Amino acid sequence: MRLTDASDIAFRVLIYAAEKEGALFRIEEVVEFYGISRSTTMKVVNALTRAGLLVAIRGRSGGLRLGKETGEIPLGDVVRLMEPDFAVVECLRPVNTCPITPICALPAPLIAATNAFLDTLDRYTLADMAIGPKRMFPLTYQPRS
Repeated sequence: MRLTDASDIAFRVLIYAAEKEGALFRIEEVVEFYGISRSTTMKVVNALTRAGLLVAIRGRSGGLRLGKETGEIPLGDVVRLMEPDFAVVECLRPVNTCPITPICALPAPLIAATNAFLDTLDRYTLADMAIGPKRMFPLTYQPRS
C-alpha cells in the first residue's frame, strides 16, 4: 500500500507537535524543519485541526499544538483521516468498469490486506513515535543531492 504525501506530512507535523511538548509552533517552522511544501502542509494542518488532532490558536502570539495526548492518537486514525480512499485496484472503487468484478476473487484478499495494514497501525500511537526534543531539534534539514 502506498500512502499519499498528505499522510507523510501529517505524521511529520504530529511528531513535530509532540516533540514541542505543548509549546506553540507555527507552520513555517515545520515547513523549514522538514523542507516540505508549505501549501500541502497548510492543507494537512487544516485537516488535522478540523479532526481535533491539532489546536490552532489565532492571534499575534498564536500557533499550533497537539489537540490530544500523544497516547490518544492511533496512527491508523491519522491514515484514515488523510487518505482519500483505500481502493488499491479499480474493482474496489465506486466506478468500476472491470467485466469480471461479479465473479472475481481478488477484492477479498486486498480488503483483508488493507484491514491488516490499518489494524497494525492502530496498535501504535503518536506516543510510540517519540524521538525526544533533545535528539530531534538539533537536527536540521539537509537537502538531498
